[in-house]
Formats: sequence, structure tokens, C-alpha cells
Amino acid sequence: MAASRVSIHGYWSSRFVFVLAASGSAVGLGNIWKFPYIAGENGGGAFVLLYLVCIALLGIPVMMSEVLLGRRGRSSPANTMTALASEENRSRWWGLVGVMGMLTGFLILSYYSVIAGWGLAYVVKMGSGTFVDIGSDASGAIFYGLISSHEKLLFWHTLVLVLTMLVVAGGVKRGLETAARILMPALVILILIVVIYAIFEGEFYAGLVFLFAADFSKLANAEVVMKALGHAFFTLSLGMGAIMVYGAYLPGDASIAKISFQVAITDTVVAILAGLAIFPIVFANGMEPGQGPGLIFNTLPIAFGHMPGGVLFGTLFFILLVFAAWTSAISLLEPAVAWLVEKFSLSRLVATLICGTIVWVVGLGTVFSFNLWKKITFLDGSFLAGRSFFDLLDYLAANIMLPLGGVLICLFAAWAMREASRRDELKIKSERAYRLWQFLARYIAPAGVILVFLHILGVFEKIF
Repeated sequence: MAASRVSIHGYWSSRFVFVLAASGSAVGLGNIWKFPYIAGENGGGAFVLLYLVCIALLGIPVMMSEVLLGRRGRSSPANTMTALASEENRSRWWGLVGVMGMLTGFLILSYYSVIAGWGLAYVVKMGSGTFVDIGSDASGAIFYGLISSHEKLLFWHTLVLVLTMLVVAGGVKRGLETAARILMPALVILILIVVIYAIFEGEFYAGLVFLFAADFSKLANAEVVMKALGHAFFTLSLGMGAIMVYGAYLPGDASIAKISFQVAITDTVVAILAGLAIFPIVFANGMEPGQGPGLIFNTLPIAFGHMPGGVLFGTLFFILLVFAAWTSAISLLEPAVAWLVEKFSLSRLVATLICGTIVWVVGLGTVFSFNLWKKITFLDGSFLAGRSFFDLLDYLAANIMLPLGGVLICLFAAWAMREASRRDELKIKSERAYRLWQFLARYIAPAGVILVFLHILGVFEKIF
């Protein structure tokens, strides 16, 4: 039955394009600031090594499972899981895994587009010389002026979604593939340019030491291990339907194992390059690296504003940030658009307009969370009490729905599917390699994601 399934949306022209597209989905705002910082603060090279182990044990097996399901079903995540559950004589409730993944991506995009809009706004601000010779108070005031204005945030939120919709409306070949071919190489070129700039104008050695000086004593801390496990899962865009729907467009002769490995390596390399671009500039200006998003929107603009050529290279950096966000946003919108096309036989354009409009409306809650609704909290009286609309969406989507989706994907692929189906789709020639994937996907990866899930919910702290 699976052999007769075809994607009505089209196919990637090659496995290389899939790697570009999936890497674009994986490489996002978190890669630019989060991984380099948590690596530097938690053992440097020792953490990077631990993270690579976690990628191998958790990230790659889950990604292989998600691509396997996508290519087997050849449709949107919701329809893929429904069709495969029927094919494998499993409960129709498995279809909800696809629905949850699609909904998760939808919710994440509603606030991700707002944050990505900050990057677009800073391209303009940096390019216009706003941060030349500026101080920390003035930089903070500029950022506060942006997020406190719902009109400004609404404009940039809308622009990000329009750019995303333009790509998705073009379909697999003219939209997604064209964007992947242009944006990912451009992103790599931009980050290399900024790294070269950091070598000559920043404290490059200090940046190297911060990122790679190995302190294995820090790995004795369970919190550090949880951070490595968590980032290995979240960084690859797993559990939200994006990789599954991209897998639906993958040529049948492509090796799922090889391309999953390539995507994981690309994602990690970009994250490390981001650290080599950012931290030498931060250290050259005597600033602290541990500020999370504030590092990007408060500290770095000041640093670029005080460096030779800072206006040009600072602008390039924020363009890089926008490209990273754009490629991720495209993958978050695609599953819902694909489902609408399949379910109601709508045109790509109409389906994209409907999905984009709904995301835009939901995103208003995040826009207002930073200004008009700043003092409003939701679900008071529950364990989610005291959270803004933005905080609530972020917590539910990223901390609950994503890990849960990842576990269920592994359970279906490694347990619910028949052996023959798994082997037919994975096409792993080595019996030893197949058995390794099966062991990791059945036991290690689900256990790792569950640990991350419990850690996020604070279960360990309550017990111990």
C-alpha cells in the first residue's frame, strides 16, 4: 500500500535539497544565541562532546523516525498518522499525534513570528546607524521602545508572516525548495563573513576558550546533562510535524539515516559558528556573554556600534538572524497548509492565506503580551498561573506538546509499525545498523525525551 502512495504536493528534486530544507527548519533563533551560550557556561568542549552524544542517542533516532513516517505516509502529519495507523492495524487515535504536531507548529509560529520581527526591525535600526557609539541605557531604551509599541510589533509580525506565506504558497518546488536553495547557503555565507570579522576585530581567542575549553567536572551536574539532552531534541525541530511533512516530499531512494546525520551535523556546525561570531565581539567590548535573548538585542548592538565597520557587519548579522528565523517559520506553516489542501482540495494560495491569517490573529496575543496585556496573566489558580499569553503558549507548545509528540513518534515508528514496514522505508542494509536504530528509537530516545519532559515540569526538584 505504501508503495502506491504519492505526494500531491510534489517532491524535493534531490536528497541534498531535503538536507538544506530540514537544516533550515532546524537552524533557528535558538541556534544563534542559546547553544553557544549554554555550551560555554556548562563545560565548553566537554559540553559540546556530551551534546554530540545526545544528538546521536536521541536527536538522530527521533529524526529518522519522523522522516520514516513522513515518507511512508506521503501527506500532512495528520493524514500520514491516520493512514499509517490504518495500514498497521493500529488504533485510529494515533492520528492525533499528527494533529498535535501540526497544532504545536502552528502555535509556535504565532509567537515565533513576533520574535523574528524583532530581528527584522534591528536590520533597519543597525543599517541606519542607530547604534553607533551608543551606551547600554540607550540600547535598552531602544529595545523597550520596540516591544512596548504594539503598532511596531504588529507591523513586523505581519511582515514576517507575509514573507513566510509567500514562500509556502509557492509549493514544494517553486516555494520551499527555492527558499532552501537560496536562504541556507546565504545564511552560511553570512555567518562565515561575521566569523571572519570576529577573527580580525574581536577577541577570537577568548571566544574559542569560552566555547571549547573543556571542563569535564561540570558534566557531573545532572542539570548540565538535562540541558544537553533537551537541546539535542529541541534544536532539530522534532515533534512539531515539520520534519515529518518534509519527509513526505523526500525521494524514495534517499537514505534516511544519512540525511538525518547530515542535518544534525549542519545544525550543530551553524550553532558553533554562531558562537565564534558572537562571543569574540562580546569579549572585545568587555561585556558579559550570559544574557540569553538580551545578548542579541541589547549587548551585541552596542558592541557593533563601537567597532570599525560595525554598522555593516552588525546589519549582516541581523540579516543572518532573520534568515535563520525565516527558514524555520516556513517549516512551521507547511504542515497545516498541506493538511488544508488535502482535506478540502483548496489551492495552495487559499490554504496559505487561511493558515497565515489564523496564525496572525493568534500572534496578536503575543504582540499584546509585551505592552497592552503586560499586566494580564492567564489560568490563575492552576500550575500555569502568572503567565502572560506569550509565556503560556511558549510553555504549552515547547515544554509539553513537543516532547510528548517526540515520544509518541518514536513509540509508533519503533513499536507500533510492523518490522517489514520499518525495514522497507529505512532501507538500512546493515543488520547491525538497523538493530542499533531500533534499540535507540525503542528505548534510549523515548527515555531521554521523557527525562527532558520531567525535568522541564520540575518533577525531579519536587522529588529530590
